[in-house]
Amino acid sequence: MVAMQLQSVGAYHGRKLFVEDVTTPVMKAGELIAVIGPNAAGKSTLFKRITGLLKGPGNIVIDGARTKNAITYMPQDTSANAVLTVYESILLARKQGQSWSVSDSDLSFIDEIMRALNITAIAFRDLGALSGGQRQLVSIAQALVREPEIMLMDEPTSALDLHRQVEVLDFMQRRARSKGMVVMIAIHDLNQALRFADKVLVIANGRMRACGYPRDVVTVDMLRDVYRVHARIEKCSMDHDHVIVDGTAH
Repeated sequence: MVAMQLQSVGAYHGRKLFVEDVTTPVMKAGELIAVIGPNAAGKSTLFKRITGLLKGPGNIVIDGARTKNAITYMPQDTSANAVLTVYESILLARKQGQSWSVSDSDLSFIDEIMRALNITAIAFRDLGALSGGQRQLVSIAQALVREPEIMLMDEPTSALDLHRQVEVLDFMQRRARSKGMVVMIAIHDLNQALRFADKVLVIANGRMRACGYPRDVVTVDMLRDVYRVHARIEKCSMDHDHVIVDGTAH
């Protein structure tokens, strides 16, 4: 089963080291890791470094991967070729880097993913006619049909309403466990992170502030120091806590 660990990882933008010294515990198959932090903290930059789009120091150690291209990255920008239909775009993603011969198993797998994300009804709509939330769901489908072992998702629910956010995060949590994937999701909603994540990685000012179990990482002190807010953390259930913000810290 796949596993990944970051060892003193940094990332350059030009000559500037924008992210530095990120060292994590081993992220194991079946785990969903929420990457949190303020705007411009370095979350997207870290993802681009892991996928090889940016260079930098440190090591990204991947064990147990079945293929060389184990990582799939879903960026924030969900723009796509507007002349394609939803189904065509997902089929192209499925066949990326493969033979263009389309099998019954390819079609069945695409249908399975579209049903799971509740986008079957828009299968033959043009991408250019979709809302922002619908484009995000299509982008998630495009990533999943590549059958990644490690999936990096940069704010995949930012354009979705609350109901769809919960649906998608619940699905990704279950998918990680059933398929033995490592899923890293950059997310702003701390309560969603507490609810769905197995581990939480905090990035602030280009540095890792903490990485571990949600209840150990999302603390009153961390919220004050990283987010500059006064907050309480209340037990919502046996499984997760809930953050209540009382005001800003000065």
